[in-house]
Amino acid sequence: MYWFVVDERLIRRGELLLGLDFLEGYDAELTGLNVGKVGRPFKITVRYVEFLTVVRYLFSMPYRQLEGFTKALNRLIHKLPSVDYSWVRRRILTLNPSLCDSLRGSRGSITIAVDSSGVSVHKSGGWVTRVHGKKKRYVKIHFAVDVKTKEVLAMEVTTDDVHDSEAALRIATLTG
Repeated sequence: MYWFVVDERLIRRGELLLGLDFLEGYDAELTGLNVGKVGRPFKITVRYVEFLTVVRYLFSMPYRQLEGFTKALNRLIHKLPSVDYSWVRRRILTLNPSLCDSLRGSRGSITIAVDSSGVSVHKSGGWVTRVHGKKKRYVKIHFAVDVKTKEVLAMEVTTDDVHDSEAALRIATLTG
């Protein structure tokens, strides 16, 4: 293998892919949201809220920092307004993402990888574990990802005793 191929792979690992495609048709989407709306009009579109949600979770950003991010983004792209942290929080909490819909409309074969990540669950600060000697438990989140596009296609939340292969079967039956 040539070194330039290895270098390219390492460089691609460091790329941060944040799609700004929500900017196309932003004004039309905003107008469509406000048609017939009673009360205060929307300032930001659903796709912009989804973008901010990705940024928030990708960088583990609290809502006040997300407000600062929108102010900085407003200085770069003037049509995107800066928003108050409580307002964007309310909008993020109303989102109902559907991760299984992304396979519909795809053509050709797709290579999917399933992997999991564990999240610790602590009750009473670990006191129950120390006193009663019970095993520390954690929650596993299994992700099914398209290898080419790096898009999350589905996810399953299980306990720590479920293997990735079992979760993959569950995900396959859910997505049909």
